Amino acid sequence: MSGSSPLLEIRQLRAGYGEAEVLHGIDLVVGHGEFVCMIGANTAGKTTLLRAISRLVPKSSGILRFDGADLMTHVAHEIPSRGIAHVPEGRQVFAEMTVEENLLLGAFTARKADDLPARIEDVLGLFPR
Repeated sequence: MSGSSPLLEIRQLRAGYGEAEVLHGIDLVVGHGEFVCMIGANTAGKTTLLRAISRLVPKSSGILRFDGADLMTHVAHEIPSRGIAHVPEGRQVFAEMTVEENLLLGAFTARKADDLPARIEDVLGLFPR
């Protein structure tokens, strides 16, 4: 990170559902340009951590910052506009839609619609057929 502030900072994150606490004080720092992989058994808390970052867990506490912004003060529907997306794997939620339609749907929070075609072309270039 070389002196710059982290992109994602999590300190003493606690999260759970109802009376069940799933995360017990998670600390994680991710710098700009870093890749992070979470590995663990079923019920280890991987999905709960991602849901907590996306503010989809109803009960959570601790420090959660993304690009300097305090995410704990935001509700789930505000998170995508900050640059975070939670895409559940394996559910084929939009299987009937084309790739372009899925990309357009994912860009619904784009602030500058005039550069959307160029951005879609960039993404398609990253994942050629």
